[in-house]
Formats: sequence, structure tokens, C-alpha cells
Amino acid sequence: MLDYDMVNKIQSIYDYKIASWWQLIDNNRIECQLCPRNCKIPCGSHGFCFIRKNINGKLYNTAYGRMNGFANDPIEKKPLYHFYPGSTIYSFGTIGCNLGCKYCQNWHISKSVNQQYLAKKYSAQDIVKFAQINNSIGIAYTYNDPIIFGEWVIDIAEQARHNGLKNVMVTNGYITSEARYDIFKNIDGVNVDLKAFSDQFYRKLTLSNLDPVLDTLRWLVNETNIWVEITTLIIPKQNDHPNELRSLSKFIVEELDPCIPLHFSAFHPDFKMLDVPPTPIITLKRARDIALNEGLKFVYIGNVLNDIGQDTICPSCGKIVIKRIGYTTDLTAMNENKCAYCDTTIPGCFENMVGQS
Repeated sequence: MLDYDMVNKIQSIYDYKIASWWQLIDNNRIECQLCPRNCKIPCGSHGFCFIRKNINGKLYNTAYGRMNGFANDPIEKKPLYHFYPGSTIYSFGTIGCNLGCKYCQNWHISKSVNQQYLAKKYSAQDIVKFAQINNSIGIAYTYNDPIIFGEWVIDIAEQARHNGLKNVMVTNGYITSEARYDIFKNIDGVNVDLKAFSDQFYRKLTLSNLDPVLDTLRWLVNETNIWVEITTLIIPKQNDHPNELRSLSKFIVEELDPCIPLHFSAFHPDFKMLDVPPTPIITLKRARDIALNEGLKFVYIGNVLNDIGQDTICPSCGKIVIKRIGYTTDLTAMNENKCAYCDTTIPGCFENMVGQS
């Protein structure tokens, strides 16, 4: 940890951004109100996420303007299957995270304490320009959780929308009601990582709680126009019990929308859970069957080579309307946003999407 004098020197050198969503409480301590952790941060220290730091009794976002990894990704990699399928999106992240997932597959980013990435600063206009140069449909805030660098998300997303670009967040949904409207204001699509349907799982394996994530999902689906998809990483003997998968599916059907795409993703040993085996394909197929039986219309399998659970199937006629092989997406059975066979509307964002990519 940097000492107090060093923190001040770095602040003056790199011109950190004063954060939003906080209050001064006592002895120059700050309560961060961005996420449900409500970290109480002493002067000279940072919160759980690492990038929000108390300097002289003010909270700063030290990741504002700093990238740590970027790529022009297929939109399906987010994963988003009903949001401009076959397109690419300029994707980037910073460092840090407000969760402590013991199985994190991006731990080298989310748990990084490397200050060297702070050396170069980018503006919101820079990020928009990078997306335009790469012929992307927009910008994805991803890799680590974008909630923690929400001030930068807000500024970039506003510029992106002004330039006709789409904004996508890939997030754990762990955010307060005070912050979420501002951060999601200009977001067009989101994939929320619903890690399990058990608070015990959340407390034990992510050092957080389930209820705030469910509340975020309810708000996104019922009170905004943002396109929402959900991903659940299936970990053997942790969140793969049929009863839990039924409860998760019922929640989506009854409290959200049965047309929300749900992605069941395969776990691979990583970070602090190297002793847990990869998710068997049969477990993923069983999870998909359970979700479909509970009334979900679009359930996918990801992060594993498999020929089931990749394609989008019309819920009315049962025919494949979007064929996927890896990140190659065939839209020839779609007539704009409708099934070309029976004219059923397929929920999602499909404007001007035709043919194959």
C-alpha cells in the first residue's frame, strides 16, 4: 500500500478524477455509496475495489481515463446473442473489482494492484474514436466490472451515444440504487452475471450478497429500456443443484421476463479454485433443459465446444433462426426482427442485421 505522501504525489501527477456517490463521515473517513459494500475508507487508503481512494478527505476514482486491456470483440463474446448479432464492439476495462470471486477468470485484471497502467490517460473522445476506427457498433465496458469506474462510463457513454454508437455493460450488477440511474443512463445493452441463486454462494465465493443483484435485475428489466441478457457460470457442486437452477429460472420467468436470454457458461479451474474440475457438458445441458421447462424461451450454453444451445430457435415454430458456429453468426432465417418461417417476433435488437457475419 502506498504511504500518505506518495498517494498525494501520484494524485498530483496523474490528475485523478473526484468520484461521485460518497460522503465524509468522521476523522476524514469516507463512506463510498457506489456499491452495497459501503466501504468506510480512511485517509490514504482505498476501498475493496482498489481504484476508489481517499485522498485528503475526498474520494477519487484512480482508474478514470486509464485502460488496462482492450479488443474489438464479437458481440457474442460478451455474451450477447440478441443484441446486434454478428457485429463487433470495442471492448475495454481497467483494474479492480467490487466482488471477491474465488474463481475469477480475469483475476489478473480484477485483482491487479499494478499502478503502471496509470501512466497514460485517455479521454472519452479517444475511446469513441477507437471504436469508430475499428468499425464497431459501439463500446463495451467489460473485463473487470465497469461499475467501479462508473464516472468514466458515464462520460464515454454520453459521447458514444452522441456519435451514434451503442453502449454495452458486462457487469455483476452489484450497485446501489443511488448510483445505478446515472451509470446506466446511456447504456443500450447489458449482460448481468447472476452468479448463483443462493446468498450462501454469494457470501462464501464472492464476498458479497445476492439480493442487491436481484434488485438491479428487477430495475433494469422493469424500469428501463435497456436490453438485458443474463449469464450464470455453472460450478460443479457449488451452484448446479437442480432445485437452485429451477429457482433461478422461476425468478427470471416470474419477476423479469421469460424472453430474456439466459447463458449457462462452463467453469474452468482458475484463481483460488484450481482444485475444482471443469463443468461437464451434461451438467450444462441439464441446466438448459431445466430453464426451458420452467418457461424460459431462449437458453444458451457457452464457454465450451458443444453443438447444443448455440443457436437461436423460434419459440413458435421451433426452427433455427440464427445459426452460430463459434463466433460466425448466420442470420439468413431472420427477416429483420422476425422469424422468416412463421413471422414470429424474436425479442432483441436486430435493426439492419441481415445475412451472415
